[in-house]
Amino acid sequence: MIAATDPAVAAAARERIDQLTKPRGSLGRIEALAVQLCAIAGGLPAHNFERRAILVAAGDHGVAAGGVSAYPPEVTAQMVGGFLAGTAAIGAFARAVRAEVFVANFGVRVPLAAHDRLIDVNVGLGTANLALEPAIARDAVDAVLAAGEAAYATLRARAAFDVLALGDMGIGNTTSAAAIVAAFTGSPAASVAGRGTGIDDAGLARKIAAIDAALARCSDFGWDEIASEMGGFEIVGLAGVMLAAARERVPIVLDGFIVAAAALIAADIEPNVRDYFIAAHRSQEIGHAVALEALHLEPLLDLDLRLGEASGAALALPLVEAAARMVREMKTFAEAGVATEGT
Repeated sequence: MIAATDPAVAAAARERIDQLTKPRGSLGRIEALAVQLCAIAGGLPAHNFERRAILVAAGDHGVAAGGVSAYPPEVTAQMVGGFLAGTAAIGAFARAVRAEVFVANFGVRVPLAAHDRLIDVNVGLGTANLALEPAIARDAVDAVLAAGEAAYATLRARAAFDVLALGDMGIGNTTSAAAIVAAFTGSPAASVAGRGTGIDDAGLARKIAAIDAALARCSDFGWDEIASEMGGFEIVGLAGVMLAAARERVPIVLDGFIVAAAALIAADIEPNVRDYFIAAHRSQEIGHAVALEALHLEPLLDLDLRLGEASGAALALPLVEAAARMVREMKTFAEAGVATEGT
């Protein structure tokens, strides 16, 4: 069970923020973020969210064999190595925002060497090809979701954090994510499938055809059917991570398109999880805006990113701290003895 945030707490936070020593509404989206942080905390946050963890979920996809990516499947494992070594973009960004990066292996197709920041909850060596058959066996979906909860528990045991940023890695996963977004929103495949890693027109046509084939197999479009037919291990696993984090009332900073697809699954399982979502940015992937609209989320940033690996989520973490410091450290006009308009 995930507790919904209390509207009365949010209203009280908004009232205080409106009385701080600034023109009302002058800090824009930071004010809305501060209200959300107060609602999650049940009052003024007890800290400034300086303890930060980034979890990148990794998994391989059978649909990659169908020519839907500009990169071969072996890149998934190679990039995981870069994440753990700190040589990828997320490593550089994490150092810039004082966060620690962990990787959860949900389904990379080759064995990965043990590492103190690798959380191995592998549920299979890559999914099946969603263009031809269900990506995940229907009776295995709950186990993948549970693997996400186990990954969160392991992360909690290894790191102290007050806010969690989520990202992804998996060659072919924009095809899976586009199919999930299309299934949840009723959007045509062509309106949510982008070029991902930079595929050409022929690759994009193959991608759309794969998504259409998966959609054609769906009957009830429930979360479990969608997760089975077109989910990636890392995408469904991320949904489990989100549910576990929300149960502990931890703010969840979502990265881009892939993570948004996972958020749609989590929200269909338990709608209250939405209260804990913070959309970091809007990516270049055309389906991301569709997913954000379905989740009723407004992103904090729009930087033309399309990398994944929690790069956008990492960049948004200082904004979470800024919002918390604003509501915790600023004084109201009355507290500061500052005259208000007309006084």
